[in-house]
Amino acid sequence: MSDTPRHRTFSLKQRLLIWLMAPVLVAVPAAGLVLYDVMHDTAISWLDQALGDTALAVASLLRERDGTVFVDVSGSTDRALRFDRTDRIYYLVLDPAGEVLLGDAQLARLQLPRRKPNEWFFTLATLDGESLRAAALGATCGRSVCQILVAETLNKRDALQRQLAVVVVLLIGGMAILLAGAGWWATYRGLRPLARLSAELEQRDLARLEPLQPDVPGELRPLIAAFNRLFERLRRASSAQQDFLANAAHQLRTPLTSLRTEIDLALLEPHDPQMEPVLKRLQGSVDRSARLATQMLSIARAEAEPGGREQPLDLRDIAAQVAEDWVPRALQSGADIEFELDSAPALGQGFLLRELLANVLHNALNYAGPAPRITVRTGCDGEWSRMEVEDNGPGIPPQERERALRRFERGSESKGTGSGLGLAIALDIAQRHRGRLELLDAGTGTGLRVRLSVPRAGADGAN
Repeated sequence: MSDTPRHRTFSLKQRLLIWLMAPVLVAVPAAGLVLYDVMHDTAISWLDQALGDTALAVASLLRERDGTVFVDVSGSTDRALRFDRTDRIYYLVLDPAGEVLLGDAQLARLQLPRRKPNEWFFTLATLDGESLRAAALGATCGRSVCQILVAETLNKRDALQRQLAVVVVLLIGGMAILLAGAGWWATYRGLRPLARLSAELEQRDLARLEPLQPDVPGELRPLIAAFNRLFERLRRASSAQQDFLANAAHQLRTPLTSLRTEIDLALLEPHDPQMEPVLKRLQGSVDRSARLATQMLSIARAEAEPGGREQPLDLRDIAAQVAEDWVPRALQSGADIEFELDSAPALGQGFLLRELLANVLHNALNYAGPAPRITVRTGCDGEWSRMEVEDNGPGIPPQERERALRRFERGSESKGTGSGLGLAIALDIAQRHRGRLELLDAGTGTGLRVRLSVPRAGADGAN
């Protein structure tokens, strides 16, 4: 087994989707991060502004009397400054010397930098294990500068961040799904002309080579034109091949038939007894040449005949039609031929199936030896219709059966004369009918059983 890695080949639709989705997968998360940052910074600035308003409210309460600075705060004012439904609010007022005038003295441990008048400073800090957002403001108090410190816990800020994250994820996720759906739909719609063209080409054969209609986007018209030129060349080649087959059949069979007639007449006329073996050999050579010509023409006809002309038929009728020609030949050669025919409906080309059976019967008569017994059977087995030809000859060893199905190959124990084309032609015809040809042991005793299996007409999976 080869260790060469298998490379996956992506379809055109998959490649287009990858090319469309790759920028989306990069741009949409980037846009989400930018949107989150903008919304977050805007929301934080609003919260900081609200915290700063508290500092301004405290600064407005600074008073100076007789050179002494104090804060005019009543109990109700203190409660109003600290009121918040979500967070705890702290504030502290330091005089110019850094002494506590009013408020929560522990804020002084934050050691925020001193500010000039109307100068702000915002920062995140931790006090006694609690995270805070703190602000410092320089406020004029008399001829000096007092420091106003305010701080609050981060509950509403954390909740806001979570809400923003959920909103951005939902928004960006919805946008990604929308863009992915739009990309898939655009790809599907854009490739529909290719799908229609593929379906149309799938139905074409040598019997249908009319030009394709150019009802497609402009990008596909050169491809349509190329297909139409190819169809024209195929039409001319097919016509020439059909003419050749007709001429070849006449040109080959007529002289061979005349030669066989002359040999038969020579054998009937008085002649030198020593010429008898020579005339017999000539007779056999002409028969083999005629048979080979017929087989070669059968191969060419099978390969040239367009597909898609399958008709409902019954393998039982095929066997009965072939029997009309082969029973007299079998009796003349001393063979015993029997028929066990049951209905075996199928779809196919009757002349090809008759040619298949004729080749298998010819092989049986030619290689089965003296006084051969041949049985032809037809019938159904599940989803398959079958036709078998069984003889009592030497058969073909299992290890040689695959080789015996090749053209111009014969079994090592073959005693008859032949070109090695009969089974190869039968295999080609079987494959053309989506079936299989098997070389099996005879049911009883020695011999070979050639079985054709084709899809049963009307069974599930049959066309």
